[in-house]
Amino acid sequence: MAMMSARSEAYGVSHLTPVLTNPQRQHSPSPELPISMATSHFDEIELDWSPRERIIWSFMKPRATPAFTPTLLRELIGLRRMVEENLQEPVEAERGRYFVFGSRVPRIFNFGGDLRLFSEKIRNGDREGLRQYAYQCVEAVHSNLGEGLPIVSIALVQGDALGGGFEAALSFDVIIAERSAKFALPEILFNLFPGMGAYTLLTRRLDAMRAEKMILSGQTYSAQDLHDMGLVDVVAEDGEGVQAVERYIAATSRTYEARRALFAVRKRVAGPALRELQDVTDIWVDTAMRLREEDLRRMAHLMAAQKRRLRNQAAA
Repeated sequence: MAMMSARSEAYGVSHLTPVLTNPQRQHSPSPELPISMATSHFDEIELDWSPRERIIWSFMKPRATPAFTPTLLRELIGLRRMVEENLQEPVEAERGRYFVFGSRVPRIFNFGGDLRLFSEKIRNGDREGLRQYAYQCVEAVHSNLGEGLPIVSIALVQGDALGGGFEAALSFDVIIAERSAKFALPEILFNLFPGMGAYTLLTRRLDAMRAEKMILSGQTYSAQDLHDMGLVDVVAEDGEGVQAVERYIAATSRTYEARRALFAVRKRVAGPALRELQDVTDIWVDTAMRLREEDLRRMAHLMAAQKRRLRNQAAA
């Protein structure tokens, strides 16, 4: 398995293969959205509906850094409630069968945790504020797991999924990633570990040894690397992620009920309880509050690298 070991690629420093045009094919908004979707309002999430396949499409479109800011986290929790309401629609044809989650930021799925917030809370000694933020993160991850919801969830990764972005993708039933997408858990670079579900979710799908290796190495993995490990289900060519989702749905539609039931069984047997995720997060908060000044400087370097990458993409 070819793994990219250069740690400088983590958190937005990687040089990706250029993607032709916008990697996310734009849907024309459906003229007849289900009531649950038509009455929902989000500032940083874009919704769309494919009535024939009954797909709820959702795409992050953050106003600032593509990270899990408190604003985006609140909207993700609201998105979960919207999906729950959709599944109660009185007309069956308006109930989603698939829930797809992606990003409208070219070549970036999500940078992960809000490093600016981390640094601010740690420097100010605000343990409770950092814990509340972390609890919101694991609530969003746990909501993504969707235990008990009769719907198949698909993460569509069309760019870098780093730290919490990787953790979020792992919480979906199916991961479809474009070939140039990169995945990493780079928190070790500033003496921390990914505390919002990575260990739990990786050990459920791999084993403790490989999970700890991924966390402690800070290595960057390609979509093909993770496909070879069994973490990514489909590798799509760059710019064809949406079509790959549609092909996956078409190819598996005959066995939809069996697959949905099997995913529900997997979550029932191996899915973590919210309390477990919170307990791990408590350890993460304790560790974060002990970071040294040199660790916070490394965090600042990563924030600067993210900003440079966004500026360069905007200018391209």
